[in-house]
Amino acid sequence: MNLRPERDRYVPLVTLNRHTSSRPASTGRRALLRAAVAGTAATAAAGTAMTLGAASATAAPPATATGTPRSPDEALRELAAGNRRWRTFHQRHPHETPYARESLVSGQNPFAVVLGCIDSRVPPELVFDQGLGDLMTVRSAGEVLDEAVLGSIAYGVLELGVPLILVLGHQSCGAVSAAVRADETGEQLPRHIQYVADQIRPAIDQSRHGDARIDSTITRNVGMIRTRLAADPDLADRVGTGKLAIVGARYELHSQRVHAVT
Repeated sequence: MNLRPERDRYVPLVTLNRHTSSRPASTGRRALLRAAVAGTAATAAAGTAMTLGAASATAAPPATATGTPRSPDEALRELAAGNRRWRTFHQRHPHETPYARESLVSGQNPFAVVLGCIDSRVPPELVFDQGLGDLMTVRSAGEVLDEAVLGSIAYGVLELGVPLILVLGHQSCGAVSAAVRADETGEQLPRHIQYVADQIRPAIDQSRHGDARIDSTITRNVGMIRTRLAADPDLADRVGTGKLAIVGARYELHSQRVHAVT
């Protein structure tokens, strides 16, 4: 993959109030639900990150101007270029013209599947500056996998030949915050939200505390999901032949930067 190391410094957006077991159960539940819905901010750790590509805001037109990326490397470079345009306010808003819309009536040829969170601040088509027909987006709270999500991803890869799956977590993920708080307090969430928390729980970083635990868990959760996808036999076969890459990444709200994580 065309990835280069880059050091970023992250700053918190909002400081989390630490929940303690001494609070009444109803207050604790409300706090956990607020975290799940609002995406309470966690302090992002400073350190070495990997930025997707090194594209310039004034670089040549993206690959989709002359043809859809068909290799994992080409797809990743196109996402990197699009994120660069997004965070530097040079968006092109591609493939929205009447001609583009009409041409898509007969079929689609997307170049990436993006598995992202439902958070309203992280729409993949915007943060990667892509247009109609470019991305297949699958979104669930905390990027949690279930059979419907797996089937949706597999459809893009096996039926349409998409060469890249990007698992996209993000700073200040409310689903991860709720899962960590529930794990710490033993609070039982409403059953559908509890399902999400239970799926995230194996990724919780028990070696850290407070906001650092949440932020680390966001990254670990992306890695866990990427590993699960890579272990799927159908997807693994295509990875083995070089037809598919599965990449984990994070979107930082304060900088709008996407960088790869392992």
